[in-house]
Amino acid sequence: MSQPEIDFKHSGLRWLWLAAVVFIADIAIKWLVMDNMGYGWNHRIELLPFFNLLYVHNYGAAFSFLSEQSGWQRWFFSGIAFVVTGMLAYWMRKLPAQEKWNNVAYALIIGGALGNVFDRIVHGYVIDYLDFFVGNYHWPAFNLADSAICIGAVMIILDGLRGKSSAKA
Repeated sequence: MSQPEIDFKHSGLRWLWLAAVVFIADIAIKWLVMDNMGYGWNHRIELLPFFNLLYVHNYGAAFSFLSEQSGWQRWFFSGIAFVVTGMLAYWMRKLPAQEKWNNVAYALIIGGALGNVFDRIVHGYVIDYLDFFVGNYHWPAFNLADSAICIGAVMIILDGLRGKSSAKA
């Protein structure tokens, strides 16, 4: 039995260009941060009353989850990223290219996941550089890849809510 041919032009895989843009932009910004900033909170650049640029390492996942572990989390999170990327690419292959909302959401997540997994494999940690705060409360530092993943996830949730409300009508 022969494998069906992949149709990049008409399937959601056409949107993988967006994943590549997110990945390249994320890696480029991280290289700029590493090459031009001192490491740590003492070297932060204060830009706005609620926003700093800085250069820190995250050995864990979101909000430094499991960052204090012995190193196994590096490969665990990398494995999860590859599984999720494969799953989303499979779903994109099944979606028509005209299904922009979900394809964009999936591409953002793929680009962000691959940006962070690149860091984990190459450096052993993820490079974070965005620091938002209110008064003395700082959100955990994050990066473009994290932002793309979050935006893509919110888009998927909104699509699910939109789908449920459409089904009721």
